[in-house]
Amino acid sequence: MLLVSFLGALIGLVLGLTGAGGGILAVPALVVGLGFSMTAATPVALLAVGAAAIVGAMDGLAKKIVRYKAALLMAVLGSLVSHLGVRLAHIVPEKMLMTLFSMTMFLVAYRMMLKVRQASGTASSKALKQKNCVLNPGTGKLLWTRRCTITLAGIGATTGLFTGMLGVGGGFIVVPAFKRYTDIEMHSIVATSLMVIALISISTVAGILLAGAHISRTGQIFVVAAIVGMMLGRLTAAHVPAQLLQITFSILTALVSIILLAKTYFPGALA
Repeated sequence: MLLVSFLGALIGLVLGLTGAGGGILAVPALVVGLGFSMTAATPVALLAVGAAAIVGAMDGLAKKIVRYKAALLMAVLGSLVSHLGVRLAHIVPEKMLMTLFSMTMFLVAYRMMLKVRQASGTASSKALKQKNCVLNPGTGKLLWTRRCTITLAGIGATTGLFTGMLGVGGGFIVVPAFKRYTDIEMHSIVATSLMVIALISISTVAGILLAGAHISRTGQIFVVAAIVGMMLGRLTAAHVPAQLLQITFSILTALVSIILLAKTYFPGALA
């Protein structure tokens, strides 16, 4: 059970530090590290990520940095679309699902490393009018234009599809999308992302459990460990250099995606 606790805590820690990375590493941790199948790993990963994200979201709400209206809009649409993702996951062959997941991980790793390189160069300033969603300078709240609403709805729907189909929290979609399309501060983006992840993940898990799935004893320990890891991550997030964290996460994600592909197509090599 030591390995289960360690992997669960690691997922929670990454989620707490980045607001984005824990979910995409949860399924590989269960599949490669603990021998779960892809479909069996999905509810456990979502419950672990969702429960851990609740802790982070509550912390953000207490600090009043969560854009809760935006989070609720994305979560409602994401929760609806996630059920379509769950159905697709049962239709698509396991090998294809694992391949899609691995390629998604590799893309996330590549994009994060690219952003690190761009940040080390000359930063390009963008006018607020180029952003789809901007804050009102007077109130500090989002200006709810039609363009902004459609943008947030699209982010939520895409997040829900990936959540249901691949068992990921969706933070790897929410955080980069918020950075690109809004002028919200990074600490607020992470807190809002955690709330979206929590709501969509828990809603999706509820649907899966009602359909007859169950969480094993190993899965329950994994979930508890993830919550502990999240608490630790939220406590140490301000003390970890963002660039170092991004580089480490992108390398780890790329390596895990390669291992997952190897396990899918050459199972004997990792036995």
